[in-house]
Amino acid sequence: MMDRSALTRRQTMAGAAALALSASSARASERAAGMVYESVSGERIGIPDVAVSNGRDVVLTDRQGRYGLDVSNGDTVFVVKPSGFALPRDENNIPRFSYLHQPQGTPPELRLRYRGIDPTGPLPASIDFALSRQAEPDAFEVILFTDPQPESPVELGHVRDTAVTRVLGTKAAFGMTTGDILFDDLSFYGRSNRIMGRIGIPWFHIGGNHDLNFEAPDARYSRETFKRVYGAPYYAFHHGKALFLMLDTVHYLGAASGAGDGVGRYEGRIGERQLAFVANMLAQTPKDRLVVIAMHIPLYTDLNPDDPRQNVMDRERLLDLLGDRPVLSLAGHTHTTEHHYPRAGGAGSHHHHVLTAVSGSWWSGPSSRTGIPSADSRDGTPNGFHVLSVDGAGYTTRYRPAQGEPDEGMRIVLESQYRGGAGEVLRDYRPMQTLRSPVPRESLSATNLVVNVFDGGPRTRVSYRIGSGPAVAMVRTRRPDPFVNEVYLRYPEAKKPWVKAEPSSHIWVARLDGDIPAGSHRITVDVEDEYGRPLSSGLVLEVTGEVGSSRG
Repeated sequence: MMDRSALTRRQTMAGAAALALSASSARASERAAGMVYESVSGERIGIPDVAVSNGRDVVLTDRQGRYGLDVSNGDTVFVVKPSGFALPRDENNIPRFSYLHQPQGTPPELRLRYRGIDPTGPLPASIDFALSRQAEPDAFEVILFTDPQPESPVELGHVRDTAVTRVLGTKAAFGMTTGDILFDDLSFYGRSNRIMGRIGIPWFHIGGNHDLNFEAPDARYSRETFKRVYGAPYYAFHHGKALFLMLDTVHYLGAASGAGDGVGRYEGRIGERQLAFVANMLAQTPKDRLVVIAMHIPLYTDLNPDDPRQNVMDRERLLDLLGDRPVLSLAGHTHTTEHHYPRAGGAGSHHHHVLTAVSGSWWSGPSSRTGIPSADSRDGTPNGFHVLSVDGAGYTTRYRPAQGEPDEGMRIVLESQYRGGAGEVLRDYRPMQTLRSPVPRESLSATNLVVNVFDGGPRTRVSYRIGSGPAVAMVRTRRPDPFVNEVYLRYPEAKKPWVKAEPSSHIWVARLDGDIPAGSHRITVDVEDEYGRPLSSGLVLEVTGEVGSSRG
């Protein structure tokens, strides 16, 4: 995500009105029919009770695997993979499960920069979907990428050499990218897919605001290139005992007035048609099943909870549909890492997780010895990805950095007022020197111990202890990360123009005791994360002045 134009409240309301008008307009429809089948000894055997959808309605196949539903020009017909079956994949491991019904193709008068959909012609007599049986345990893992967002061929190489390389050899059941696969230049899809395909597992995609056709006048034709490459823009599938809903939460409102290519207005919105699809899928899913929802624009963000470009405006409608089901929803877009618990305290158990961006700060920051930018996110989390572990209706997620130490989970720094934070002051110090020991004893009472728990949230607990002393609770504090703030100040030429340190939702602070004697002391930081898992790290605090007794 990158903010490029502001939306007024009037524009937001206009977008909602346009959605309602579109939903209520009569659409000429035809009857689509087909079969969901598996091949057994070269013979097609129909599979009963498999869901098929036109993006709104959901029907089940009969005992012969046959289905029928109404479709209109522009609809996508897709099968909802049931548990215990696999979808066909292309040479790049992209699942193929949908049929685009667009008889005339993308209107040529739109003059899209990137190729849209070729004419599909009349509706086929039978739209068939093949599945194959596979062993599918209730416990499995999923690789979660969001916002790789390469702006150039060089940055696409960074995606390849960091996150992709780190997951090679994974035993995960499948992976997904929750939007901003690219950064406006949709001609990179082919190379990106070839790179991602080498991971070797099924990989699902949904679009972000940088995967749009900006020449489109409105939302209807804004996903033409995405649909040509990946198929249905939103869809669902079952795996194990979990239902996965892959939603498009980017509603395109057209080019910004007076703007050039690549600048468009959008808002976070699910819309009537997708909400109807969600309701129909939930109606066929037992209430005790885990529902995992993937989207690009999040339901909530800590950055600006009222910004329609960064939050889903009709999220309450979705929450009403989900009710008290166990739900994990996943999003990207903000290039921050966040945990939210909608309607906490009610009957439901909804966990909304904004994922760390693969590109971090849009591939900003000084290049490391590998020639790849440090790419620390603007909330201080190193660029990376997450792994979802599912076991029945239970789940956990874990963060993994795409560079550096693979299990790094926190950063601990010392922030003293006697050191300045201005770029002019930083020139007198080596990188990080102002955030480490030693600390003069006279400055101890003005020194904060600052811990960024990269995947922390409101349920995370953090404490520290000096030597073998008692644990001291730290306070979760919404503020910029001092490390990433220094990086951006020190290397302004290495960052994208819009990048700056933003208040982080996962920083803990404690003021040091001014009575710590001079000498060397071990500080241990203990964390209990969002799932109650322990994590520990530490540093050596050197206090200068008259040397006293050390505390471990």
